[in-house]
Amino acid sequence: MARSDFTQGIRLLATPEWNRGGPEGRAERRRVRRGRFMAAHTEPVAVFLIGARVNRWRSVRGWLPVFMAMPGMLKELTAEPENGFLGYRMLLGPSFGEVTFVQYWRRAGDIRAYATAPARSHRPAQSAFWRRYFTSNGAVGIWHEMYAVRPGAWSALYGDMPATGLGALFGLEPAVPGGKGGYQPSADPVFAAQVTEERPPAVE
Repeated sequence: MARSDFTQGIRLLATPEWNRGGPEGRAERRRVRRGRFMAAHTEPVAVFLIGARVNRWRSVRGWLPVFMAMPGMLKELTAEPENGFLGYRMLLGPSFGEVTFVQYWRRAGDIRAYATAPARSHRPAQSAFWRRYFTSNGAVGIWHEMYAVRPGAWSALYGDMPATGLGALFGLEPAVPGGKGGYQPSADPVFAAQVTEERPPAVE
């Protein structure tokens, strides 16, 4: 394992969330937004979940390269704005030794293009994994899921939260319940948080 891989892995643990969502500083992004908000976005989006699980801790050579490959790929993706990669969030668990990355992309085609590009980090990491597959004897498990979501087929709601997920990427706007169980923009986030389907906004 190269020293640069180890360094990138430590930095990833220190920064488990990143997004391409604007010029705000880290403190502002982590500020709790009082009230109820929705993500301000009407475009399609692709969500890619990728995770790994250590099955046999003693087989370090089987699982450590898998965990060390991800920081390099994320560094590569965040450095290239044109590749369609919008951001990620790292989640630990539910069991010890399991990690999941929630990645946001502009479209599913961008994910496939990166995964298959010979000059990018994913292809050699994937090839190295399959070369170790039989000798590692199941020391590490990997999985991924991809969802391409058309406009209007997703929603993202936040109550008294920092900007998170799609809201961190695209910005937030106050939200009140709308028709057919969805939400619609409002004006005041604290007022919006008090509005329910049973108690609609007062008509002036």
